[in-house]
Amino acid sequence: MLALIQTLFDIVRLRKGPDAIPHSRFVFGLVVVLWLISSVVMTVTTEELNLRSFLIGLVVGLVGLACYAAIVILAGRGARILQTIAAVLGCGALLNLMFVVGNLLLTPLVGDNPTNIVVTLILFWSIPVEGHIIARAIDRHWYAGIVIAMAVFVFQLIIFGLLNPPTAAVAETTG
Repeated sequence: MLALIQTLFDIVRLRKGPDAIPHSRFVFGLVVVLWLISSVVMTVTTEELNLRSFLIGLVVGLVGLACYAAIVILAGRGARILQTIAAVLGCGALLNLMFVVGNLLLTPLVGDNPTNIVVTLILFWSIPVEGHIIARAIDRHWYAGIVIAMAVFVFQLIIFGLLNPPTAAVAETTG
C-alpha cells in the first residue's frame, strides 16, 4: 500500500505516469476506496459541504472519468483504462487529502483568505496532473493532455452548474 501511495505522489509531482500503477483490479479497488474515503473526509471537514455536495461531486467526478475513458478508447489505448482511471482517482484522493490537511492546519495560523487561496491552488493542480496522466496514457505531448484536462474540467463545471443551480434570493421589502 505504501508503494502505491508513493507512486501516486510521484504522479502528482509529474514524475511518473499511469503505467507505474499495477494493472490490477485489486489495486483499482483500493484506489476507489481511497478516493471515496478522501471525498467523505473532505465533505465532513469542510463547513460549506454537505451530503448533497458529496453526491454532486461523485456524479461530476464520474462524468470526468467517463470522458477520460472515452478519450483513452478513442486513442486506441483501451488496455490502459484501468491504470489511467486508477491514476486519476488516486491522485484526486491525494489532492483531496492535501486540501483537508491544508485547510485544517493553515486556517488557525494564517486565517481564512490565505488558506482558501492555498487550498484552491491545490485543487487546481489536479488539471495539470490529469493532463499529465492522459497525455502519458494516449502517448501525446503533455500540452495535449493539459488541453484535454481543461476541456474535461470545463465540462465538469457545466455539469456541476446543471446539478447545482444557484438559488435566487428573494428580497422582501417592507415599506
